[in-house]
Formats: sequence, C-alpha cells, structure tokens
Amino acid sequence: MVVSNKKSETKEIIRKARNNGYKIGFVPTMGALHEGHLSLVRKSISDGCFTVVSIFVNPTQFGPKEDFNSYPKPFEKDVELCKSEGVSLVFAPDTSEMYLPDHSSWVDVEGITKGLCGAFRPGHFRGVTTVVAKLFLIIEPDFAYFGRKDYQQLKTIEKMVADLDFPVKIIGCKTVRDFDGIALSSRNSYLLPDERKRARIIPKLWKEISLRWKNGKRNVSELISGLEDELKKNVDRVEYFSAYDPETLEEIPKDKKLEKGPIFALAVRVGKTRLIDNFQPDYDEEPSIQEN
Repeated sequence: MVVSNKKSETKEIIRKARNNGYKIGFVPTMGALHEGHLSLVRKSISDGCFTVVSIFVNPTQFGPKEDFNSYPKPFEKDVELCKSEGVSLVFAPDTSEMYLPDHSSWVDVEGITKGLCGAFRPGHFRGVTTVVAKLFLIIEPDFAYFGRKDYQQLKTIEKMVADLDFPVKIIGCKTVRDFDGIALSSRNSYLLPDERKRARIIPKLWKEISLRWKNGKRNVSELISGLEDELKKNVDRVEYFSAYDPETLEEIPKDKKLEKGPIFALAVRVGKTRLIDNFQPDYDEEPSIQEN
C-alpha cells in the first residue's frame, strides 16, 4: 500500500494501475475510519478494483461554528486500517494541495440540497460537491462508494455526476449500525455515556416504523404518529424528522397514502453532537438493538 499526499504522484500511481488492467474503486473519507467506511472498502475490493481511499478533512464543508478544529484525526490508525483491509493507495493531501490560496470556483447542486441538512448547514453541500468533484478529477475512478447513512449527500453526488457527465458509477451501500442500532459515525465518539443511551431512540423509531409498515399502514401520519414526541423527549433538539421522496428529497405530505417506502430521515442534537440517520421500509433491514 502506498500513502501519497501529492496529486501528481497519486495520478501517476493510478495511471500505472489502469495500464495494468485494473478498474479504479474510490472511497472518499474524512478519516476517523470505522466499520461503515471499511464496509465500503471491502465492497470496492470485492468488486476487483484497485482501491483508493482519500483521507482529507475538508474545511469548505464546515460552517464557522462547526467542529472542523476538533474533528477526530487519528491518521496513523486510519492508515493501518486501510493497510489491513488491502487498500492499494491512500491519498492524504493537506489543504494547500487541494485548494489554492485564492480558490474561488465552486460546484453547487441546487434543489436537492435545499432541505434537510442543507437548511441547517448553509454552504455545506457546496463544499462537499466541490471537494468530491476535485477528487474525482484527481482519482478518475470507475466506481465511487458512498454510505446511505449520509443519504442526502449520496443523492447530491449522484445528481452532480449525472448533470456534469462524470464518467464514474456511484455505488450506494447500506448503513452500518453499532450493537445498539445507532448508525456508525465518526462523530459518535463525542457522545457521553448518557447521551449515547438517549440516542438509542433513533433506531427504536425505525423499528416502530418498520413494524407499522409491515402491518399495512401506508399513510405518513399513521407511520410517524407520536414518534416525534418520543424523539423530543430523548434528544436536546430536533432539526427535522419526516418522510421524504427517495429521489427528490421533497417532504411528503402527512396525509398522503404511500405506494412505496419513502425515506424517513432525521437530524437531532444530543448534547453537543449532531446526529443524522434515515430508514427506508422495503429496503433497509430493521435495526438490531442491544441495550448493553
């Protein structure tokens, strides 16, 4: 495995791999790797790809009051995890390698980024799409792997790729959950023990929605009746919690009868930690929850 922090070196390594007949699989990350990231790596490797992982905490997707400076950065551990999984190349640039001092060009995907997290994190998705576009131009992957936990991010990247004709296939992979049903996230490390217990309300909501769906309920209001109150009792702030169209991410009216499973998505604050998650009946498996 090679670790490179230079664009030129990275491009040359990938060019040689492609000349040797490999397809290029790419997993973009901000480091602090966990089983969710590693599941994407394993998917790329199982697809027979020369697998590239980027580790770059992208400053342009953080707001002025967000956690850029405190975001976990266990770089040496991340590199060892990549090596143990069989990653071919880690691209770990610093900010000056990715952005010129006078950087002023942006990729902005409209519409799908307006609601959900986009409404609470102004400029976030512009930073995401810009850095991913830059990484695609450097890596030139055949396949890029993204987790469905960041569902709005996944759909935004898919839209960018379609609109701008990037020659890459986006592979969305299922959310990986911890023993207590909470979706894996690098930010989970911020949670205090009591906060972690309170956060377990999230997978419990998904279990209840799954049960109601299996019992034939198809009206949005029936599917989420009473659940927002339960959520509010356990978290410190609810930013959003509703049912959304899986493609457009437009909120579905509460009185609408559904023919197929929507995306139920939420963002909450537990203590100082912001958690996002989603669940789609007929697609996602019901979370398995262990109390200890």
